[in-house]
Amino acid sequence: MFDPSRILYEDNHIIIVNKLAGELVQPDTTGDPALEDELKEFIRIRNAKPGNVFLGVVHRIDRPVSGAVIFAKTGKALARLNEMIKNRKIKKIYWAITEKAPLQKEGTLFHYLLRDGKTNKSKLFDKPVKDSKEAKLNYRHIASSTNYHLIEVELLTGRHHQIRAQLSKIGCPIKGDLKYGASRSNKNGSISLHSRFVEFEHPVIKDRSKREIVRITAPTPQDDNLWQYFEQTVC
Repeated sequence: MFDPSRILYEDNHIIIVNKLAGELVQPDTTGDPALEDELKEFIRIRNAKPGNVFLGVVHRIDRPVSGAVIFAKTGKALARLNEMIKNRKIKKIYWAITEKAPLQKEGTLFHYLLRDGKTNKSKLFDKPVKDSKEAKLNYRHIASSTNYHLIEVELLTGRHHQIRAQLSKIGCPIKGDLKYGASRSNKNGSISLHSRFVEFEHPVIKDRSKREIVRITAPTPQDDNLWQYFEQTVC
């Protein structure tokens, strides 16, 4: 059963939820429960809706990743949010716990990314290759513990496994991410990557002369001591 305390924001058009690591955003071939379906059922029961509940997925984050996920509750909101994603008008900030600190405290990473469907892994190149797409992000090293480092990432393009691949490329694999070079897995199968913050102009307002900005921060996993340490250190 979906826990309503995970709702970070909700109105008539949008709902933003703090996804758990290991949770699917949408159903896949595994048949495992997905956040989309659980949220639909929760809304149906809570609002006593007799029919199906409309819910559109605006963006996805990988199964082992936690944090803020945006859903649209109306077709109008979904269409406009999809257009905003396409035009890069939704600001997305991630936190990543890495095994090593970057050589430069902050910077911009730019590569050409090619997804390998057979291995479900992304490869990076310095120059364009066939079917590759531009991958760009800004990063900033914001804290350290004894063994790990917290990197804040502003995602400028939304590519497959982009943050995971690009941080690994500069020698900073994300904690628990065996696929991209981490030394060991996390006990719960997660990787230490969290969708921390989203910001965008509300897509559906009555008076278009007035701008309403939605800004949402997703708390880090409460059952992870390292995440809690970094949250307390930074905040």
